[in-house]
Amino acid sequence: MQGLGIEVLFKGKNFLRLLEGLGVTLRISVFAVLLSVPLGILFGMFMTMKNPLSRFVSRIYLEFVRIMPQLVLLFIAYFGVTRAFGINLSADLSAVLVFTVWGTAEMGDLVRGALISIPKHQYDSAAALGLNRAQTFVHIVVPQTLRRLIPLTINLTTRMIKTTSLVVLIGMTEVLKVGKQIIDANRFDYPTAALWVYGVIFLLYFLVCWPISVLAGRLEKRWR
Repeated sequence: MQGLGIEVLFKGKNFLRLLEGLGVTLRISVFAVLLSVPLGILFGMFMTMKNPLSRFVSRIYLEFVRIMPQLVLLFIAYFGVTRAFGINLSADLSAVLVFTVWGTAEMGDLVRGALISIPKHQYDSAAALGLNRAQTFVHIVVPQTLRRLIPLTINLTTRMIKTTSLVVLIGMTEVLKVGKQIIDANRFDYPTAALWVYGVIFLLYFLVCWPISVLAGRLEKRWR
């Protein structure tokens, strides 16, 4: 007699394996966020420089990362670089590098937008009060920029968590890969297991991303 499907989640260590796969997803996301946020802040400041060369370089980098799908970047990093230059990049390192490159570009554009959104009259007012450029930046620009950036950075974090599901295509055993393994191993005894396994994976992503999205929304409303 065939099972109902949901039973496969409680067979052996299947549910624990899903949680371990989710841990892999979160590990990649955390490393990528921790690297891309500070790099993105520096890149955003670089983008606001009035030097034509810096603007050209930053625009090329930003457009390249935005136009190129993350999956293609993963393939280039994991398969292309390894074969072309003989560099042995693990799937974990390739994923972290790619999502850091992508996150830096996205974060940099957020920082650029936050910096240029500060009205010019606030700089003039700071100068009238006798503040130098450093004091203006610390006391006027930074507080307002942070209030604009924090909700946007939190939203970028949720996007990064969801997009890391692509690493399954370079052989990483994250939560989607584990789910597929469970479904394939039980396809005869539990033919409807896919519904329940992928449903639980959806729920796991939701439980991780939803509180982060709620926090971003509340901060945005509070500081608007």
